[in-house]
Amino acid sequence: MKKLIIHTDGGARGNPGPAGIGVLIEDEAGNTVLEHSRYIGETTNNQAEYSAVIDALQHAKGLEATEVAVFLDSELVVRQLNGEYKVKDPGLAQQFLKVHNLRCAFRQVTFTHIRRELNKRADRLANEAMDRLE
Repeated sequence: MKKLIIHTDGGARGNPGPAGIGVLIEDEAGNTVLEHSRYIGETTNNQAEYSAVIDALQHAKGLEATEVAVFLDSELVVRQLNGEYKVKDPGLAQQFLKVHNLRCAFRQVTFTHIRRELNKRADRLANEAMDRLE
């Protein structure tokens, strides 16, 4: 069993606007396994948040994780992924489906909302991605 702890963040300047994602993956001991940031073009904050989760799960799958705990500061995305809110936006529904399909690669996946100040490294990575294109 290989469990990974993941922090993700996505953001867009202008909403919609130039957007980036940040992903931090650690092992259970808190050692950094992967840090990743990427510019994703013009999109909304919520689209960027979903893109970060998708990216993180793809990396975790490649790292052969069996369990993942994902922490993000988007309450909307966490509540949608946990089935507490319906996904009404068609664009988000497509990304929700991608996350749902990626979940099948793992024995267990959890999504937890955390305060922004507890997600600083992922936030920094997302901002670095946006900064590269300004």
